[in-house]
Amino acid sequence: MKVILASDHGGVNLRLEIAEVLKELDVEFEDIGCDCEGSVDYPDYGIPAAERVASGEFDRAILICGTGIGMSISANKVPGIRAALVHDLFTAKVTRQHNDSNVLCMGARVIGPGLASEIAKTWIQNEFEAGRHKNRINKIAEYENK
Repeated sequence: MKVILASDHGGVNLRLEIAEVLKELDVEFEDIGCDCEGSVDYPDYGIPAAERVASGEFDRAILICGTGIGMSISANKVPGIRAALVHDLFTAKVTRQHNDSNVLCMGARVIGPGLASEIAKTWIQNEFEAGRHKNRINKIAEYENK
């Protein structure tokens, strides 16, 4: 699995924590920043990361901003992306199993590093169950391709 990792200024510190989690899990990843605490615009990081997932260069992305909302909205504008805003372990598990999410979004001002690390682990370690869920994902893809 290959993951791209990005944040805006509000998610820098949490993104660095998640990078350590990916290293512990032996997951190949690229961290595209941002590397500052000065204000930047989340679409400038979220959209390029999502595009690289949609192109197949990366399998998944983890995007972090202050609330996770801006990153999830931005990423979901890219066709083929199923970005999920997650702040609990149950949702992290089910969004992979049922929704085949390929982008995880989290809010650094909403959750702490301990919970965020567990969410990332749960999300990385779960797979899509397909079955009855596959038809639903196909319907989304068909709509995107209109």
